[in-house]
Amino acid sequence: MQSSKIFWLGFAASLAAGLGTAVGAVGVFLFKRPTARMRDGLLSGAAGVMLAATFFSLLQPALEYGESYYDSRLIAVCLVVAGLACGAYGLFLIHRFVPHEHFVMSRPGLDSKAMDRIWLFVLAITLHNFPEGMAVGVGFAGGDIGNGLSLAMGIGLQNIPEGLAVAATLTAIGYAKSQAFWIACLTGMVEPVGGAFGASATWLAAAVMPWTLGVAAGAMLFIISDEIIPETHRGGYEELATFSLLAGFCVMMVLDTVFG
Repeated sequence: MQSSKIFWLGFAASLAAGLGTAVGAVGVFLFKRPTARMRDGLLSGAAGVMLAATFFSLLQPALEYGESYYDSRLIAVCLVVAGLACGAYGLFLIHRFVPHEHFVMSRPGLDSKAMDRIWLFVLAITLHNFPEGMAVGVGFAGGDIGNGLSLAMGIGLQNIPEGLAVAATLTAIGYAKSQAFWIACLTGMVEPVGGAFGASATWLAAAVMPWTLGVAAGAMLFIISDEIIPETHRGGYEELATFSLLAGFCVMMVLDTVFG
């Protein structure tokens, strides 16, 4: 298959997968303005979605890619662990030193630190879409169109609850539904960038895939553990937050294992 055709197939398929976030974000128009209780429930549900995505969409495929490419389980594990550590530490540095309190204007009813946590959460979701797009591009680069299409379809379905999670959490901190919708859509637009890279630079994309997926997983785990869970457990709705996280995890686990 011609390299130009592979490139455009990988780009188009990863773009379609990224648009799954827009499909999910549409759901935000069905919600009323959330109360503090609903906000904690929505944010915890989003954390559950991303916790499942960390394991089933990132770490598990990372180990499989690494073992297949390097023909060594030990090398695969080492690369994934290194990536995970880099991703977590990278988000820690961003949280520690980057003045991200200026990302958004002040919203009534929610302190700036809480908004920072949610914006870091959105950033982590955006980062994890890049290696997913890479996976789609690499799938097409192997010359197997069926494999590339199945990857794109599975990732697109997984992106639906992710898009809703981003839009819902943004409305929870005071953003208009239309603003939350478009921001959620933009998080998915990182995916075709990864798809183009994966399809055009297969030799590099395949080699670094375990590490890249690990980086995204580390970023996600850091935000969920260090920011989201503490945020949702300080308002008196700890039990609701816990069960919302479990519900989000189960929904994403089903999508990842059935369609992934």
